[in-house]
Amino acid sequence: MMRYSDLAGKEIVCVDEGIRLGVINNTDLIVNTETGEIDSIIIPYGKGYFKNKVVVVPWKGIKKIGRDLIIVDLSTAEDYRDIVRRLDLE
Repeated sequence: MMRYSDLAGKEIVCVDEGIRLGVINNTDLIVNTETGEIDSIIIPYGKGYFKNKVVVVPWKGIKKIGRDLIIVDLSTAEDYRDIVRRLDLE
């Protein structure tokens, strides 16, 4: 079992491009309220003060959780707007 505190502070890196997407502290999680399991990670990223892009990576898209890094596969990412509509978050 993994706790959120085990993930806190880790950098998120894309496996294909090797780019830094952010730090887990700056993300949101989508949690299945029936099972308590993490469904997806919502990652804002971009340059500068304004993070202008948002990517939603499902738990299956997390390839490795290391001591300092979380490696994700962006090919599994879903469109944030579709997730918002599906979960009725607006």
